[in-house]
Amino acid sequence: MKRTLLAAALTVSFGIGAYAQTAVVHEYNVVRDPTTKKCTIVDKKPTSTTTTIVDNGVFKTREEAVTGMKTIKVCHED
Repeated sequence: MKRTLLAAALTVSFGIGAYAQTAVVHEYNVVRDPTTKKCTIVDKKPTSTTTTIVDNGVFKTREEAVTGMKTIKVCHED
């Protein structure tokens, strides 16, 4: 009986762990360095005060961020 309960608990535990891993949401940000005035794409929200997220530069996928960066005006100013 104990083995059955342990096996059931492990099965549920692994199932929840696998579900939790797939529920992770990635976020891509377009940030601009004020010194170089260059925009880049990062996969984590910047914690530094020297870089800032530009315009509406938060995207769900890297591909969306690349496309979005092309339309952000401040990323193309010289």
